[in-house]
Amino acid sequence: MSTPPLKIAILGTRGIPANYGGFETFAEELAIRLVRRGHAVTVYCRRHYQDSPRAEHRGVRLVVLPAVRHKYLDTVSHTALSMGHALFRPYQVLLVCNAANAALCLLPRLRGQRVVLNVDGLERKRRKWNALARLHYRVSERLACLFPHAVVTDAVAIQDYFRQRYGKATTMIPYGGGAFDRPPGPTLAALGVEPGGYYLYVSRLEPENNARLVVDIFERLRTGRKLLVVGDAPYNAAYIRELRQTADPRICFPGAIYGEGYRELVSNAHCYIHATEVGGTHPALVENMAAGNLIFCLDTPENTEVLGGAGVLFRAGDPAAAAAALQTIEDAPDRFLALREAARRRAAEHYDWERVTDAYLRLFHADRAGGAPQVN
Repeated sequence: MSTPPLKIAILGTRGIPANYGGFETFAEELAIRLVRRGHAVTVYCRRHYQDSPRAEHRGVRLVVLPAVRHKYLDTVSHTALSMGHALFRPYQVLLVCNAANAALCLLPRLRGQRVVLNVDGLERKRRKWNALARLHYRVSERLACLFPHAVVTDAVAIQDYFRQRYGKATTMIPYGGGAFDRPPGPTLAALGVEPGGYYLYVSRLEPENNARLVVDIFERLRTGRKLLVVGDAPYNAAYIRELRQTADPRICFPGAIYGEGYRELVSNAHCYIHATEVGGTHPALVENMAAGNLIFCLDTPENTEVLGGAGVLFRAGDPAAAAAALQTIEDAPDRFLALREAARRRAAEHYDWERVTDAYLRLFHADRAGGAPQVN
């Protein structure tokens, strides 16, 4: 897609290279593709998430700034500082991530910069937030309908929510997912697992991502395979300690794994377990679909929208029934070969990063009163 070059800034994530979650994966995948197409892209990064100081990553300029390291202030403090910096730079487009930052979208709009806000999922539903934080997110949802030029949702379910609750038309652009095909290597060796010898769960270890439920289900499973619970989370040390108290020696907690190590795990898993209940399109789910993994997925509107029938669903309220369904996968995996291929095909057809980039560029160039085509 040929468009005039733009100066674009991405704010509201922890930064790139991606070493935290879905927003960071999104920022990295989108930014490097925009650069390849001739645009000048800057990503604002939080200092305490950068492994080593750098000014550039794969052609993307990085601005590294501090943040208040507190559960309730980390995001908004860093985005406010980033916005103060970006207001006085010649960016034509600001892509702001996270509905919590909606109030910060007004000033750049008044200064003539085009502002696009990706609200992500319904963050106020996360169990980690207290009443004040949930109120902030609820107010931010309303401000998201007023301050930015355009609002992006990453799932039809979230798009429907904004239309029904606020009468707000949003642009639905999902996340993408790359197809990984890595041979077994040092990561599998370090974890003591063989190709096909483990179930994979990848997420931030927060209550609404249901790692405790996954552990409970797996403890009931009759299998010699392992469960790899891959992930971490700041400000959740007590919850993570509780998870690690399982007496099941088959369950391993290697922490967060990124880059080639992560791709190696995805490429060689027996089955991917997805249990997140808040959010829209989750890159880890799409990436495992693209790899042709069998998907065992929590039944939520957003998850079922992404999966499109190309996996096995379970419900949160009945761990015993979920374990019975997973036992079927364990005992007769060949029965599910068609689902693996269906997942691979669906990811390729509906969750492609190049098409995602096309959609964002249309939105960046759109007239302020106009909209942009959806990505389906």
